[in-house]
Amino acid sequence: MEFKAKEIAEILNGVVDGDPEVVVSTFARIESGKPGAICFFANPKYEHYVYECKADIIIVNKTFEPKQPVSATMIRVEDSYAAVAALLDYVVAKKRSYKRYRGLRSRIRWSAKLGKKVYVGDFAYVGKKAVIGDFTKIYENVYIGDGVRIGKYCTIYPGACIYPGMEIGDNVTIHANAVIGCDGFGYAPLQDGTWKKIEHTGNVIIEDDVEIGACAGIDRSQMGSTIVRKGCKIDNHCQIAHNVEVGKNTVMAAMSGIAGSTKIGEHCILGGQVGIAGHLTVADNTSFGAQSGLMGSIKKPGQAMFGSPAIPYMDYMRSYAVFKKAGRQ
Repeated sequence: MEFKAKEIAEILNGVVDGDPEVVVSTFARIESGKPGAICFFANPKYEHYVYECKADIIIVNKTFEPKQPVSATMIRVEDSYAAVAALLDYVVAKKRSYKRYRGLRSRIRWSAKLGKKVYVGDFAYVGKKAVIGDFTKIYENVYIGDGVRIGKYCTIYPGACIYPGMEIGDNVTIHANAVIGCDGFGYAPLQDGTWKKIEHTGNVIIEDDVEIGACAGIDRSQMGSTIVRKGCKIDNHCQIAHNVEVGKNTVMAAMSGIAGSTKIGEHCILGGQVGIAGHLTVADNTSFGAQSGLMGSIKKPGQAMFGSPAIPYMDYMRSYAVFKKAGRQ
């Protein structure tokens, strides 16, 4: 798709600084911008690329004051990072098409209910009494169990597995090979040293606007529901155990894990490989640096945590200064 600078400015509520008629047809990172491309500048450490970049358009903040001549047309916006995300959404939405499709090798049970323009790829399976909302896409080799409910405008990528009885909201994306609703890791030790499996009879509820990465696992609850609240973003290879509740707009980077019955607050951030023990409570707006390990509840909201066991970030840095020095002695 091709866009003129003035069209992009209108979409983003921005102001053109340069040639409003210049045309672009692709996106590029600012360090590799080329003619015909649009880039964005948000991080000050990349400012030198603004002057070197060969792209035709650069999205910048309104407050940006160049120190050297800029050859590209600039589109000034309130927040360039948010603006490029909005522009990408706009372009993808323009390209997206919805059509009814049933793969000849798919299997849809007669009691399943599919909404308008639902796509079901080859070798996908939709179980008994499953309900699929309008404009949802179910790609090849997806398994959807009996009684599953999936909302509108969802995308389920190849190889994803949704166990019977799970509930998925609107505008949810589930990437390849994710598993929603497998049994939690629950066993009772017996006197003879063996382990007795504890049956899990609950489900998983995923609310609207959630994205779940490839190979992520979300376990069904023993009783009740494991819940991922609206707007959460779960990266690849993350694990959410049985009876966990993840608050609204919380994000988890790759290979993070939350043990059973823990409640994570809203707007929390988990860096890569963060581990959180079971039966804990984490306050809203808590962030964890990569590879942090939490062993106790956090009651005060808005803290940054780091280390294993995780402690407040500045406490960790002061401690690090001490044990780094001690290690040299």
